[in-house]
Amino acid sequence: RFDSRVPTTIEAYCVLADAMAGVTKSACAAEFVGTFLLVFTVGCNVLSKNPNWGGLSIACSLMVGIYALGGVSGANFNPAVSISLGVAGKMPDGFKQVAVYSAVQIVAGCCAAAAYCLLFGESFHLGPAEGYVWWQAMLCEMMYTFVLCFVVLNCAASKKIGGKNQFYGLAIGFVIVAGAYGSGAVSGGCFNPAVAIAIDVLSITKGFGWCIIYSVCEIMGALAAVLLFKLVRPEESNESDPPETYSIQSKLAAEMIGTFVLVVTVGMNVLVHSKAAAFSIAASLMVMIYALGDVSGAHFNPAVTLAILCSGREKTNLKEACQYIAAQLVAGIYAAFFYEVVPNGNTFRPEGLKLHLLAGLRLPHHSKSATIFAGLTKKMKWPEGRKLQLVFSGVASGGFDGSSPAASSLHPHVGAEGPIRRGARVFAGSSPAASNCKLSKTGADTSNSSSWKPRHIGTIIVLGATLVLAPPLAPPSYLWTPPRSFLGGLSFD
Repeated sequence: RFDSRVPTTIEAYCVLADAMAGVTKSACAAEFVGTFLLVFTVGCNVLSKNPNWGGLSIACSLMVGIYALGGVSGANFNPAVSISLGVAGKMPDGFKQVAVYSAVQIVAGCCAAAAYCLLFGESFHLGPAEGYVWWQAMLCEMMYTFVLCFVVLNCAASKKIGGKNQFYGLAIGFVIVAGAYGSGAVSGGCFNPAVAIAIDVLSITKGFGWCIIYSVCEIMGALAAVLLFKLVRPEESNESDPPETYSIQSKLAAEMIGTFVLVVTVGMNVLVHSKAAAFSIAASLMVMIYALGDVSGAHFNPAVTLAILCSGREKTNLKEACQYIAAQLVAGIYAAFFYEVVPNGNTFRPEGLKLHLLAGLRLPHHSKSATIFAGLTKKMKWPEGRKLQLVFSGVASGGFDGSSPAASSLHPHVGAEGPIRRGARVFAGSSPAASNCKLSKTGADTSNSSSWKPRHIGTIIVLGATLVLAPPLAPPSYLWTPPRSFLGGLSFD
C-alpha cells in the first residue's frame, strides 16, 4: 500500500536502452502486437474520417504500446526506428535483430490493415494529398521520421538519459502529434515503413508502389537521425562516458536542430490551415526539449535565451547567449525555406493588424512563456516531466488564445524570418516580388517582423518581476522528486 507520508524514490528504466535482450519469441510477439495496434488505430481513424483527433489517437496508441511492451522488446513498432537503433549500435543482436524486427513489423502491419478493411468494408490509398507531388510528400515523411528516430535515440537510448527517465514514451508518442497535423496533410503522415507498406498492400486494387518511395525516404530520415544524434552527443561514437556539461559545439547543434523542428512545425501547420496547430506546435516543442534539454537547455527561442541570461541565475553567459541566438536565427531561416518549398512556395504573415493590437496580443502570452522558463529554474523540487508539461501547456494556451489575429508565434525568429529570407533573395539578385511566397489575395508581400519588439518588451517586463520576486536559484537537476500528491509534490526550500 502506498503511503504518501513516506518519502519514496522511483527509478525509471528506459526500456529501449536496457531491456532489450536480443531476438526472442516474446520480443517478436511484442513487436507484432504493438505494430498491429498502431496500424489498426491509423486505419480506423482514417476510415472513420477523424481529422481533428486522429493524430492524437495514433500518438496515444504508440505511447501506451511503448509503455506496455517496451520491457519485452524495446517497443520499436517501426522498421525505421529499428534501423536507426541498429546503425547507432543500440541493438544487442545487431542487424540480425533489425531484420527480424522489421519483418515482424511489416507482417503485423499487413494483418492490421486487413482487420480494419474487414471492419469498415473499404480501404484507402497511399500517396500525396491532392495538390501535392511526390517530392513534397517525401520531404515531409523524411522530416518527421527523422524527428521520431532522433527522439527515440535521445530519450530512450542515449548514455546520458537513457534508462534514467519516465517520459520516453510520452516524448516518442507525441512526435506523431507534431507531424500529423501539419506535414500529415501533405503526405498522409506515415513516418513508418510498416504503416506505408500495409496501407499500400491492402489497397493494391487502387494502385501500388508508393510504399517503396515512402519507405526509402523514411529510412533516409532514420539515418539522418543517427548522424545528428552522434553529432550532438559525441560520447555515442566511442566508449567514453557522457560529460557533465556538453561542449559549445554540441549545444549549438542541439539549439539549431530543436529550433528547426519547431519552426518547420509552425509553418506547416499554418500553411495547411490545421485545426490543431497550437497543439501540434506545442508537441514539437515538448518532444525536442525532452530530447535535447540535457545538452543545451533546449531554449529554441531567442526570447527565452535572453530571459535566462538576464535572470542572474548563472545558467549562461553573454557570449554563449549570443551564440545561442545566432544559431536559433539561422535554424529558423532554414526552416522557413523548408516550409515555403513544401506548400508550393507559399508563406504567411499576420495581416490587417496595427502594432498596438499585435503588441497587446503578444505581451501577455510571451510574458507567460518567459515566466514559465524563468520559473523552472527556481529552487523548486519539480516532479519529473512536470516542467515540460508546463511548457507544453503554455504554448498551447497561447496558441489557441491568440492564434487568429497574431499567428501566435511567441518567437522572435518566427516573426523575423520573412524579411530576412526576402533580404537574402535581394542579395542573391532575385526580386522578392517575383517569388511566389505569399498567401495574400491582394498580392501584397506576406512577410513581416512587426511583432519583434513586443516580444522583447514582454521579456523585459517579466524579467523585472522575476528578479524582484525570485531568490537566487540553485543549479538545475535532471532527476526530480516524483509526485506525492495531486499537486505533484511541489515544495520550496
